Amino acid sequence: ATLCARVAARQRTTGPDYPGQITGRIPTLTMPPVDPCADAHELDCYLRDLLPSARLEATALPQVPELRLWLINADYPVGPLPADVARTLMDAPPYWAFCWGSGAVLARWVLDHPEAVRGRTVLDFGAGSGGVAVAAALAGAARAVACDLDPRALAAARANARLNGVSLELSPDFFAFAGDIDLLAAADVLYDRDNLP
Repeated sequence: ATLCARVAARQRTTGPDYPGQITGRIPTLTMPPVDPCADAHELDCYLRDLLPSARLEATALPQVPELRLWLINADYPVGPLPADVARTLMDAPPYWAFCWGSGAVLARWVLDHPEAVRGRTVLDFGAGSGGVAVAAALAGAARAVACDLDPRALAAARANARLNGVSLELSPDFFAFAGDIDLLAAADVLYDRDNLP
């Protein structure tokens, strides 16, 4: 079976006890997969199932060339999306497959100002691809935490940390985060009216 078929079969046959799945109110965790590329492969399979002509590519950001992230291919989309694909996409948008503008700018700022994060605990709130958390780790943060409700975003953050040779802590719940936070980074999290207080 292809990698994508094996991943799909495992996702159908496993539940909340699957060791790579993040569930519940877990304070923070670091979850190294056996294969350092496992997260990227599984995310790529998921993305291809969601958007058939899409794929993940290790991409250096134009504004932050020292940072590489697993992102949707630059030439996507190649045309209009069929209505059923668009509906599916709106139900489970893969925010983690993009490095949003303010995330790239914030990652650039962190790398240009390592004194702001060095030796500190930095939490990347609504981390998506985890670019800001990865930048904080590269800049010398004592603890770099990617926090996101989406388990696939946390898997993307972990894959992107591995791609850049750093480690992150992962937290699926900001309110359950254990420990003090010295710097809270939030990029592109208040663009939707539903997210406003």
